[in-house]
Amino acid sequence: MHIQELQKIYARLPQVAALAKALGKGAPDTICLDGLVASSTAMVFSGLHSRVGEGQLPCPVLLFIMQDAEEAGYFYHDLCQVMGDSDVLFFPSSYRRAIKYGQKDPASEILRTEVLTHLNEKGERRNKQGDDTQGENTTLKPNHIIYIVTYPEAIAEQVVTRRSLDDRTLSLDVGQTVSVSDVCRKLRDFGFREVDYVYEPGQFALRGSILDVYSFSCEYPFRVDFFDNDIDSMRTFDVENQLSRERRDHIDIVPEMATSEERESLLRFLPPQTVLVAKDFGYVRESVERAWQEGFSTQAMTERLENATEVEQYQIRQEMHRDNQIISGRQFEDDSERFRKILLGNKSEVISNKYGNYSSGDVTNQTCHLSLATYHFKISPQPLFHKNFDLLTQSLEDYLLKGYQLYVLADSAKQIDRLKDILKEKSGLTFEGVDRTLHEGYVDHDLRLCLFTDHQIFDRFHKYNLRSDKARGGKMALTLKEIQQFELGDFIVHIDHGVGKFGGLVRMPIQQTLPTGRGVGASSADKTNYSPPSQGGAGGGSGGFQEMIKIIYQRGDAIYVSIHSLYKVSKYKGQDGGQPPRLSTLGTGAWERLKERTKKHIKDIARD
Repeated sequence: MHIQELQKIYARLPQVAALAKALGKGAPDTICLDGLVASSTAMVFSGLHSRVGEGQLPCPVLLFIMQDAEEAGYFYHDLCQVMGDSDVLFFPSSYRRAIKYGQKDPASEILRTEVLTHLNEKGERRNKQGDDTQGENTTLKPNHIIYIVTYPEAIAEQVVTRRSLDDRTLSLDVGQTVSVSDVCRKLRDFGFREVDYVYEPGQFALRGSILDVYSFSCEYPFRVDFFDNDIDSMRTFDVENQLSRERRDHIDIVPEMATSEERESLLRFLPPQTVLVAKDFGYVRESVERAWQEGFSTQAMTERLENATEVEQYQIRQEMHRDNQIISGRQFEDDSERFRKILLGNKSEVISNKYGNYSSGDVTNQTCHLSLATYHFKISPQPLFHKNFDLLTQSLEDYLLKGYQLYVLADSAKQIDRLKDILKEKSGLTFEGVDRTLHEGYVDHDLRLCLFTDHQIFDRFHKYNLRSDKARGGKMALTLKEIQQFELGDFIVHIDHGVGKFGGLVRMPIQQTLPTGRGVGASSADKTNYSPPSQGGAGGGSGGFQEMIKIIYQRGDAIYVSIHSLYKVSKYKGQDGGQPPRLSTLGTGAWERLKERTKKHIKDIARD
């Protein structure tokens, strides 16, 4: 069963229908969702998202402010499991640790810039359409809404203004006429570094008519193919294997925006119809205020200023000035006033805002009138089983007797089959397997269904993934860096041919190379391993040159590996102080036999 089937069930839930209707009417000011626990919040909002086709949700953005980075990561992961990641964005802090330590994380900068670019792109299209009607955002395609997940420390950091983002955004479209040299000049002005092969944000590489650029606005780098001065095609590609991922008709190239002088609160960047969602806005305010009070530590400032020039020191001091980078709790409170809010929590909890304390119902005081509505859910968390299958069986039997539907969620079909075999052997129980898992299971007493997760049943740690993980540290990113630092004679390993020595980077005419595994190099001893440019490579076409890595083996034999096959190459890693490896011999099959023996040993270990 696909998890989207559960999404459809929740889209028909009366509380979800009422919530969609309330948001569509533009009132009340605040909505309280009472009783949501575990991963039910993500499931309810995924059901809400599927109702946009009914035209009930004119708000273009829902901003979820979770309690901390971990909760935000798991909530983002749950939404993506159900909805995919096209309409779900993650807005993290741009720092690796607390803001006060001042340690920037380029991968997080990608996610932050992606959110801002996405929002700004809609604003640009609105302006082009001449829409200035009372701030209504008609730029999103009809019946379209995006979810942004964040947390207080990320909200505390200021972002660039729309004007600054516009000034430092290079937009390209397929069919556009523009000089390659003009694009490269613009990239240099933006601070992009020219390299042989891009492997991290802020880099670009030009090879013939193909321009690769790693923008801070996208998880994957862009590859732009020019025909003379016309843009023939654009696509994203994977750094690990250099192969294309998806074609694009339009791209926005954005440099690192951390040094921009014009900055503002994220809440001022958002469209006015945005709805804020949080458990406790008072807690968010306190966390933002704490980040502002801490500012940047003296140690962090000293480390950044060390060995910097006078001009660089001035820029660093500006960048690490608290008032230029962080908003106060009071500013968060003021900026959030103009938005409607959804509160996740128990109705009996007192809700705090700047006007005092109030609970559900209509509240009137000397400065404002706030209307509230509460929607109730009857949900309890998944019981703890601790791998006790007798307890699991008993619990499932009890729920079946009460007429509940049983669902077990897992990312692996084998895990579902394994659990079915265990329960069938014990009591003959059956359940419906779901192809995606959530972070925490629960029991929904309104819908009379149980959603249990395999990792909770088996007491396994559940890890969430962000879209920036590849940018943060992928296998090929490391390999490309190492290639720039390789020296002749360094040991490297080709997955198909074994251990050899690095023979340098060479440029070979494309017409002299042959498809993978079939060609012969300059002599009968040389082998050529080449993947043609049509597979997403960076070759320049017939008559051009192709960058290759030369790997030397026993007896002076060599192979030439295309940049498109770099995923097959890795640096040799042996024990510290150990003996150098024995070079493989081409054409003997010894390397294949070694791999087969290794696989057999690994399987034996797994069986044990």
